[in-house]
Amino acid sequence: MIRVEDLHMHFGGIRAVDGTSLEIKKGSITGLIGPNGAGKTTLFNVIAGHYVPSSGKVFLDGEDVSGQKPHELFGKGLLRTFQIAHEFSTLTVRDNLMMVPAAQSGETLWNAWFHGKKVKAEEEKLREKANEVIEFLEITHVADELAGNLSGGQKKLLELGRTMMVDAKIVFLDEVGAGVNRTLLNTIGDAILRLNQERGYTFCMIEHDMDFIGRLCDPVICMAEGKVLAEGTAEEVKSNDAVIEAYLGTGLKNKPETSA
Repeated sequence: MIRVEDLHMHFGGIRAVDGTSLEIKKGSITGLIGPNGAGKTTLFNVIAGHYVPSSGKVFLDGEDVSGQKPHELFGKGLLRTFQIAHEFSTLTVRDNLMMVPAAQSGETLWNAWFHGKKVKAEEEKLREKANEVIEFLEITHVADELAGNLSGGQKKLLELGRTMMVDAKIVFLDEVGAGVNRTLLNTIGDAILRLNQERGYTFCMIEHDMDFIGRLCDPVICMAEGKVLAEGTAEEVKSNDAVIEAYLGTGLKNKPETSA
């Protein structure tokens, strides 16, 4: 689904991504871990079109999409969420979902004035889709709540729901578990697994909670200093000497488990 070849992203003398190459297979849930400053979020931002890479290539389904804009990649089915949710705080949960699909007929004055029936029919389909997403995510009790009033975990569920309003091929999740209580985190994890298993979504997620990573992700990729350090199952990566050293400053084996 995604292939990254010798990717570099430099900010002056800082090499945030420094020759990274990796693949994300279709139908997988890939975990991306690493210490703070490893380059994980910068890598996401380059893949999702927020930064133009200094050099290197990004391929989506075999197409070179290096340097394409976020809205162009959105149209190709590549979506990205953020560590801090980007909801429309003064709109309801349902309206937030209905806002997602691009090129809606009601966005032009001409259609709003002269093609009202078409606009109304389209909005009704969007409402049905939004209600389906709300039910899938088990957030019917906040469907008519203003998004700004949601808890942190509920906002993360809403962001996940927004990816369901379009034909997503691959979704990049940036610390979906940050600031989320364990009960809601389990709900989010269940939704990700169902989207992967039942609807064929491909995911790549940055996460620091290794229990969450271990439950959802295979493979797990560890980055450090802008490069890929290790790749394998969660257990293989956690027991890798280079990974332990990157996190703890020691390469000794059999260290107790620690959150990434």
